[in-house]
Amino acid sequence: MERLPSAVDVFVVGGGPAGLATAIAARRRGLSVLVADGTLPPIDKACGEGLMPDGVEALHRIGVTIPADQAQPFRGIRFVNGDQRAEALFPRGSAYGIRRIALHQVLVENAAHAGASLAWRAPVTAIDADTVGVAGQHVRARWIVGADGGASRVRHWAGLDAPRKVRARFAARRHYRVAPWTDFMELHWGHGTQIYVTAVGSSEVCVAAIADTPHVHVDSVLAGFPNLSARLKDAEYASAERGAITVNRRLRRVVRGRVALVGDASAGVDAITGEGLCLAFRQADLLADCLAAGDLARYQAGHHKLVERPALMARLMLLIGNHDGLRRRTMRVFASSPNAFARMLAMHVGAASPAECVSSGISLGWQLLRA
Repeated sequence: MERLPSAVDVFVVGGGPAGLATAIAARRRGLSVLVADGTLPPIDKACGEGLMPDGVEALHRIGVTIPADQAQPFRGIRFVNGDQRAEALFPRGSAYGIRRIALHQVLVENAAHAGASLAWRAPVTAIDADTVGVAGQHVRARWIVGADGGASRVRHWAGLDAPRKVRARFAARRHYRVAPWTDFMELHWGHGTQIYVTAVGSSEVCVAAIADTPHVHVDSVLAGFPNLSARLKDAEYASAERGAITVNRRLRRVVRGRVALVGDASAGVDAITGEGLCLAFRQADLLADCLAAGDLARYQAGHHKLVERPALMARLMLLIGNHDGLRRRTMRVFASSPNAFARMLAMHVGAASPAECVSSGISLGWQLLRA
């Protein structure tokens, strides 16, 4: 391994999307950055592989554009519950299905172009007040950023391991070689299970299954969705199955001294929202701004606000997912009143004002009582 810099402004532990986005945003503000990760890129992870319009906008704010040949656009969201369907277009912006490894490679290239130092196969072994132990070397850092995922060691080392709330669910993902049948991302609902279908190319779709019980496999969950299973029956696998744990997690604090957490290390929203990447990118942009200003207290406050909307949407969607009668009534409302679903989607992607969110919530509640 090449000799690492002896000192940097920002040391980012973890080279996934959250860590790379933080590095890119910090470099845009003139800070020197080193990113270290124990693996080699591209780094894969089981996810629905849909980048919502607010996630695309968050990337644009840090100067990252998704190449057109790496992604498949989609126009909106479709809910499917048995024979019930509801769909709505995004109120603004573009959304993309993109393979996780392709997104990671885009971020790696952007971080390198921005001038961040990237150390792969360089596991971080310890941190102290201003020094990081990495691959047998020691690097002084003004700021240390933990972007090392849900099982963050940085969070533990910094004494920030005090989650306010944790709810774990289980997911699995596989790709199929089949032409997309829609330009919507589909969310198929079952009792305690959901399946996301996202086109990630002109002849490939990503199928991500989420369930309340462990040992989730795509095929076993698909068995409960006969219409979707029939569409995929003759399609070849385009990837091996990959599993993951998805959580709703809130921390009391995401900052201590010179250490700040970002991405899954700092908070978690259930994968049912599809907002994990967007949240990480928005946190990265805010954190870089606060690092440049030397004000991590502002990041602590801003982080809490960023998590509020995705956390609320996660609770609402899990409520719908776990109550069959409520889900059927909700789908009847959405099917008979497309504007109601469009307003909910606007809330989901952050395109509605607080007043509009309150108004939409009251309206939906009233319609559910009448359904």
